[in-house]
Amino acid sequence: MLSCVWLLALWLTGHTVAVVLYEQTERNCSLSPPYLPSTAVNTTLQLQELRELMRPLNISAYIIPGTDAHLSEYIAPRDARMAFMTGFTGSAGTAIVTPTKAALWTDSRYWVQAERQLDCNWELEKDVSIISIAEWLISEVSPGCEIGFDPFLFSLQTQENYNMNLESSNRSLKSIPVNQVDQVWTTRPPIPIDNISHLPDRVIQRSWQIKVEDIRNQMRNNPYEPTAVLLSALDETAWLFNLRGNDIPYNPFFYSYTLLTMDQIWLFVHTHRVSEELKVYLNASCEGPLCVQLKEYDTVRDNLKEYVAQPGVKVWIGTEYTNYALYEIITPEDKLLTSSYSPVLTTKAVKDETEQRILRDAHVRDAVAVIQLLMWLEKAVPQGKETELTASEYVNKCRRKQKDSRGPSFETISASGPNAALAHYSPSKETSRNLTVDEMYLVDSGGQYLDGTTDITRTVHWGTPTAMQKDAFTRVLMGNIEISRTIFPSGTRGVNMEMLGRRALWEVGLNYGHGTGHGVGNYFGVHEWPVGFQGNNIPFRSGMFTSIEPGYYKENDFGIRIEDVAVVVPVQTKYGHNYMTFDTVSLVPYDRKLIDTSLLSSEQLRWLNNYYETIRRLVGPELDKQKLHEEKDWMLKHTEPFSASGSSASVCSSSLTLIALTVTLLHNIN
Repeated sequence: MLSCVWLLALWLTGHTVAVVLYEQTERNCSLSPPYLPSTAVNTTLQLQELRELMRPLNISAYIIPGTDAHLSEYIAPRDARMAFMTGFTGSAGTAIVTPTKAALWTDSRYWVQAERQLDCNWELEKDVSIISIAEWLISEVSPGCEIGFDPFLFSLQTQENYNMNLESSNRSLKSIPVNQVDQVWTTRPPIPIDNISHLPDRVIQRSWQIKVEDIRNQMRNNPYEPTAVLLSALDETAWLFNLRGNDIPYNPFFYSYTLLTMDQIWLFVHTHRVSEELKVYLNASCEGPLCVQLKEYDTVRDNLKEYVAQPGVKVWIGTEYTNYALYEIITPEDKLLTSSYSPVLTTKAVKDETEQRILRDAHVRDAVAVIQLLMWLEKAVPQGKETELTASEYVNKCRRKQKDSRGPSFETISASGPNAALAHYSPSKETSRNLTVDEMYLVDSGGQYLDGTTDITRTVHWGTPTAMQKDAFTRVLMGNIEISRTIFPSGTRGVNMEMLGRRALWEVGLNYGHGTGHGVGNYFGVHEWPVGFQGNNIPFRSGMFTSIEPGYYKENDFGIRIEDVAVVVPVQTKYGHNYMTFDTVSLVPYDRKLIDTSLLSSEQLRWLNNYYETIRRLVGPELDKQKLHEEKDWMLKHTEPFSASGSSASVCSSSLTLIALTVTLLHNIN
């Protein structure tokens, strides 16, 4: 890092001297006075006010996580407490304030961003582990002192990890249910004024009453005899009552909790947002087992405490999404029943017939929007005027024109050249690059529709790809195909077939550092737990939707990802029953010039051609319906069947992999 504040570029043109000033983009706290770029935020005042609040609480440090009370992946602006205190707006991190110091922990994706946004009040710790945070706390906090935290922002696992790392050092956590950052954040955004709404009947198969009875039946059949289920994740309550909101960016959720017993339903929301029409929908004016009692959102802890105080009750919680503030008041232990996920999350994971049908329909319309983008880029990029940002804006515009569009499902990843090597990069005015025919381009985007949520990634090259780019792309595609076409017993865990997505890459010493897939919702979160290929995901069953997204990223050069959404469906086998496979519902062709068919097995090539036939059969009529004749011609051109000539005749990679996995699979089927 250069020590000077400004860099001067001088050049001579005839007798003219031109001077251009370039601002140093990262802070330099070693200078006197320190140098701060224009992107840094002055946090002196909020730190001073927070420290004043810490004194009467007798705490020697205060922990500020970057999450909300529902442990959500995406948070609302009013929950961005870490950003308010630090100036750092990355999506992952933890801040800690002591009477004399302040420090931020974040991962390598955000180190440069943090150096640009933090002022010199803050230390940057290039780690995210609780072990690292605990070691820092032990060095800064005296023995016998307490460390404050908001229990609403801690998961059970987070609290346990802090305790485990601090207990032997004679430092302890102090639960403070009133958030201290909120006390000094006078400009904190208010609760959105939008009313909560219910889904139209045309996208619903199960009424909320049917869903409630389903969950109660699961309670009755549970041998541990729970008397109540507590729902804390925002998508749990939204799914149970077929409701949607607008509180979280890209996610149609609203602030809520639910306590469901055998004869009562307590819905904790900001009641001023519940219209009279919605009260009728929820039977909110009556008392009975199918009448929803509306209670203020902020009273959930007090109401839960009252319920737990009754004799003979037992509350069932999912530990992955229940915050510590609610967990710590469910005492004694015999009043608590835990599972990783609540019965609502595991039930929601399997889509009913209507949900499957309409989610497929949404992907057909979404394919139209992505095809429009790719066709436009193919024509526009050679002209040299388009950027990562304009491409991102264009695909959003295309989706807005589609029926039942409700906006993007996440911030579009529109990345060219070296930016695409950053797996989670999204363009900004400062970082957006021009698109050229000489570089690869990766676009990972998705839409929210009233009938479904989409997520698709395509990687393209408008010029001549290098041999390595073509090889890597084909191997990523092989991984996608191998997972998509595999046949497995119902109840197989995704983690046990995840390596199918990597095998072709491993064979040449390549790999990728992110997960291979995640669940997808019906007008819900684009990352819908607990479905996917990670170790803490539940086993696959018919009706589950997941993304399949292997990739490869060459640092400072290019990135490749091929992502499709697929649904688990039954398949007929010669001898066995209850076997499954994946049916791909994303319907956009891959870049032909990046596919080396000589690497594909005959089975992989057959799958690819069948997939292209499916695109033609399903997307073609939709393009006709929307009178998009040029786009249809483009689609037909890019879905021409591949010739079998030159295709590898060797044993396919998946066959070898499946042999190696047989024992593992048999031991992991539930």
